[in-house]
Amino acid sequence: MPFPASFLCQVRVIALVLRSEKVAYRCLFRCQEKQLLSNSVADIHTDHFGFAYGTADIMCPIPSVYVCVNQQEKTHSFPYNFTVCISTMYNFTNVLQLVQSLEMLQLLGVNRVVVYKTNCSPETQRILDYYTQKGLLEVIPWSLSRYLKVSRYWQPSLGPGELHYFGQIPALNDCLYRYMYQSKYVALHDIDELILPQKVTRYVLVELLPLLEKKYGANKCYRFENHVFPINFMLPPPASQTLPPQADWKNVPGLNILAHLYKESIFTETHSNFKIIVNPRAVFSTTVHGALNAQETMNSTLRAALVFAFCRIPTQKNLTKDKLIYDGRLLSYSAHFIPAVNKVLRETGFLPRTH
Repeated sequence: MPFPASFLCQVRVIALVLRSEKVAYRCLFRCQEKQLLSNSVADIHTDHFGFAYGTADIMCPIPSVYVCVNQQEKTHSFPYNFTVCISTMYNFTNVLQLVQSLEMLQLLGVNRVVVYKTNCSPETQRILDYYTQKGLLEVIPWSLSRYLKVSRYWQPSLGPGELHYFGQIPALNDCLYRYMYQSKYVALHDIDELILPQKVTRYVLVELLPLLEKKYGANKCYRFENHVFPINFMLPPPASQTLPPQADWKNVPGLNILAHLYKESIFTETHSNFKIIVNPRAVFSTTVHGALNAQETMNSTLRAALVFAFCRIPTQKNLTKDKLIYDGRLLSYSAHFIPAVNKVLRETGFLPRTH
């Protein structure tokens, strides 16, 4: 829906609130040594998954004595063309897949990645520091566990806690607003997921998105279907396909995504998981699998790209290898992908340097 005109002179505060508590919020404005109070309204996001605490937008009307200025002029130029928001990183040790994912994202045209980090291994931190120094990565400390009992799961019945999955939803909303006027496009997905185009010449997202804008409109929330590549199956490719050499990675901690090229089949009548790419200036609140409040939302899931969700446990019970579908799309990137991964692993000390 369109953004209400009355909201143009309000300040939005993204907050975590106890949903059962009835609270009157007030905002304190200070300008030119003067202080004024404003009564605010809290809008609790509908996606809280039954946990006691939920994400809320606290809207603070700017007192009428102040001049209301639209701070952001319309622009088609941004510091970043394509940003990916990753949440949340906790107890993370998967060095190889982290490097593989970040190198793949760059091949896809991503030039900024934002990670909300709770904790990780020293080896992982070495990788995060490397990409931060290169200018690709911004790491946001995400320590909600200091204040709330966060759950490791998406439902209270699966894991106790006061807040859903280490505070994933407030992290995604923070990233949306943090990069609203810094990035032309923003994708919201996990570190073990990649959104791969299906029919673009060079298989890069920055070529796909202008085509989608031309066909569907520029202010849409583009949804792409998840495909799961289970961790417990490591099958050779068909005889017509040859895997590139990967022996150098055997002593690097973490999972190798090129060892998992078989995915589960999709049951379209029950499957609903997807991830999104958006124009962040057209979205006002978001959740794990879509936009909660946006100018225009697409109800259909596009097949122009697919989400590759790597190395997770099977989502289908009693899954057997004969039910899996080979998808070697990743191999089309391998000529650039493997040397790039090896370069990073050498420069960070996980592989010996070549002379």
